[in-house]
Amino acid sequence: MDLNLEGRTAIVCGASAGIGLGIAEALSTEGANVVMFARKPGPLREEAERLGGIAVPGDVTSANDVERLVRTAIDAHGGIDILVNNSGGPPRTAAVGLSAEQVESAVQLLLVSVVRLTGLCLPHLERSGAGRIVNITSSTVKEPTDNLALSNAVRPGVIGWAKSLSRELGPAGITVNSIAPGWIDTERIREVNPDGPSEADLQAIPLRRLGTPREIGDVVAFLCSDRASYVTGTVVSVDGGLVRGLL
Repeated sequence: MDLNLEGRTAIVCGASAGIGLGIAEALSTEGANVVMFARKPGPLREEAERLGGIAVPGDVTSANDVERLVRTAIDAHGGIDILVNNSGGPPRTAAVGLSAEQVESAVQLLLVSVVRLTGLCLPHLERSGAGRIVNITSSTVKEPTDNLALSNAVRPGVIGWAKSLSRELGPAGITVNSIAPGWIDTERIREVNPDGPSEADLQAIPLRRLGTPREIGDVVAFLCSDRASYVTGTVVSVDGGLVRGLL
């Protein structure tokens, strides 16, 4: 399917590996200019060179780094059409014993960083005529996961913000959507489950397998295209049927 993304400029966060890299690959395949942002300069530059993108090393929690990211995209391509907010997750924790400092750190990583970068990109997205914002969250926004209390608590806040933003930006033709990945074959999954998924874990997924980063990327590419121009304010599960909720 030709999604007609040729010439559009996309900022993709967390793009050196995993889901972010899968998204950058999908957008690049569809002809978009990808500006790739991540903390590890070496892998980031290697992948950007492979995809014909631009590497901008930095941390999503740094105001200076994200300002530099936006300037780089504008200097290189003259505008921004697509923003993909994506970062690593907070540490595994139970709810009992959480400290205020841990919560503040998770809010900075998952919520404040998204609000800050989106605000910097908004003037350019408004000028685009086809502005797209996609937030990568987690299946925890629909079904909390044991020992991921920080993600369970903070990620739903991103969804509430995104829903509000979609209503405010709708008249400008900018869409705002979020992806709720399930078990995707990334380093994060191995961090949460060092021994990998058990047979019982896979049995809980109707498709009986982990997803791939590129499968997330392909859904993001569709949401960024004109074919998804009437889709906004949604949370799209890409989880092999894992989450049991109706909505």
